[in-house]
Amino acid sequence: MSYLRPSFRHPLLPKNELGFTRADYEGAISTLCAGCGHDSISGAIVQACFEMALEPHRVAKLSGIGCSSKTPTYYLSHSHGFNTVHGRMPSVATGAYLANRELIYLGVSGDGDTASIGMGQFVHAIRRNLNIVYIVMNNGCYGLTKGQHSATADAGSKTKDGGLNPFEAIDLVGLALELGATFVGRSFSGDKTQLVPLIQAAMTHPGFAFIDVLSPCVTFNNKPDSTKSYDYVRAHIEATATIDFVPEKKEILVDYAEGDAREVKLHDGSMIHLRKLAPNWDPRSRTSAMNRLHDAKSRGEILTGLLYIDQDSQDLHELEQTVARPLNSLQEADLCPGSGVLAGINAKFR
Repeated sequence: MSYLRPSFRHPLLPKNELGFTRADYEGAISTLCAGCGHDSISGAIVQACFEMALEPHRVAKLSGIGCSSKTPTYYLSHSHGFNTVHGRMPSVATGAYLANRELIYLGVSGDGDTASIGMGQFVHAIRRNLNIVYIVMNNGCYGLTKGQHSATADAGSKTKDGGLNPFEAIDLVGLALELGATFVGRSFSGDKTQLVPLIQAAMTHPGFAFIDVLSPCVTFNNKPDSTKSYDYVRAHIEATATIDFVPEKKEILVDYAEGDAREVKLHDGSMIHLRKLAPNWDPRSRTSAMNRLHDAKSRGEILTGLLYIDQDSQDLHELEQTVARPLNSLQEADLCPGSGVLAGINAKFR
């Protein structure tokens, strides 16, 4: 069996504005289990970047440890990449972003990598409003080490060998909202129609853009009673709204159905169209998002879509008031302007 992609591709494959085909955004063939939801998320990332016509060298993909953290091998093979140790992806991403603000940072993690060993890193990345798209591939188990419960597994859920989980689950979406994340969404690996524009919107957001993606583990956690299984999610999913991402300067005609709608303008001029808004919910209100999330949980629903966005977000560089140039491009003359400048600075404090 061959695990190499064919080098020949049909010459008439569709191309984006840069002249790249979808194949230019792919990576190696996946070695994950057949049917794994993580592969669908990888496919959504490929499609999102292709449609946005991103230059691959402008993207830096980062990960930790786990099944989810293997996926950067399977997309954007021509981009920068860094696979960190378990739970430490946010700190590496912080250092990289402070050094070079011109790259688009895409971090992928798992429910173990984020909600257990990496929780402290996750919390402070939100607190600093690190400019990163942070995707958690959430399957409620440790798929790489035989299916033990993770911190997002629901109380009472069973492992494949019948073991019960006695602990309450950590809701990463609720936590992100509470901690002040400026972009919060949730999706399902089996709903690419929703996930692709959600990723595109996150990539244009200046700040911490968090997407929790329910991604069933077909080997250890796809049982009928599992809340992270394909059947359960499909039966209980509740979308906040239908999402359309409209890039800046690109005319698009959308057939809007009847019902309430919102248009959210992003910093680069792109737009998010939200159709058929859920009742009593405004994506620009953190309180509204939290109330809607609790309401869905009380009814046994899994709320998906764009839950909250701060249109006035200031990312880490803005909060620190750094220079506009990437820090890794500063020369000695920029960093050491001379004794005269230093004397003038000292004089201001006398």
